[in-house]
Amino acid sequence: MDSAGITQGRYDVVDLEMDRPHSARMYDYFLGGITNFPADRDAAARAMGVFPSILIAARSNRAFMHRSTRHLAEQGMDQFLDIGTGIPTSPNLHEVAQTTTPHAHVVYTDNDPIVLAHARALLHSHPEGRTAYVPGDVTDPAALLEHPALQDELDFTRPIALSLNALLHFVTDQHHDVRGIVAHLKDALPSGSTLTISHVTPDFDPEAIARLTAIYQAAGTPGQARTREEILTFFDGWELLDPGLVPILRWRPDPHEAHLNFSDADAACYAGIARKP
Repeated sequence: MDSAGITQGRYDVVDLEMDRPHSARMYDYFLGGITNFPADRDAAARAMGVFPSILIAARSNRAFMHRSTRHLAEQGMDQFLDIGTGIPTSPNLHEVAQTTTPHAHVVYTDNDPIVLAHARALLHSHPEGRTAYVPGDVTDPAALLEHPALQDELDFTRPIALSLNALLHFVTDQHHDVRGIVAHLKDALPSGSTLTISHVTPDFDPEAIARLTAIYQAAGTPGQARTREEILTFFDGWELLDPGLVPILRWRPDPHEAHLNFSDADAACYAGIARKP
């Protein structure tokens, strides 16, 4: 761990493939970030061409991450595991959590090596807390959970807040046992832990979402939007917290957020949090 309180995982030398679009860097572009490249911006422009509201969707998801993290920290959660975190555009999850709970431990994981490279420069833990960034892929939950840095930072005998924000729509039923993956992660967590999910849905505008999914597929990123009923199954066996699984703009909205005037179809996501009995 360095002087900033950050523990970093280790990658082998890899090709960052900057000439190919990546969903995390496209998301950074939608958020107004600068950690993206021409291939990402070109693919993002095509996505905006078929679904102009994608900027609203991305920023609504980011606002939900802020609200949900703050809510959990206010409820006493002080351990967070954020899988598929993407580029650490500030304010990121650890900043939100540690503003409320300075001693919070936060572990980020992602399967994109460029994310770790930028995390080294951009992440700054609160002096009282700990922040780790480790390589990991949600499609191999066993290896992810066994990573030494993750095991060092999180106490699996105490509740952990697991975040799968804007992630599972990139894990398709065609290629993976998605429910088995989520079940593996849930089973590893102790009683009192929470699961936070935001997920793209076709429920409000199926044709637009089908076009958007095709754009991501053409860019080399398979995707699968899911209905509310399908997303609900990820929470099986856990107790949904109020207000349940709802359109993302309606999850404990902050009256100061400008995007509240947008529609559920603009945001095109559901969001919810559940607690393990």
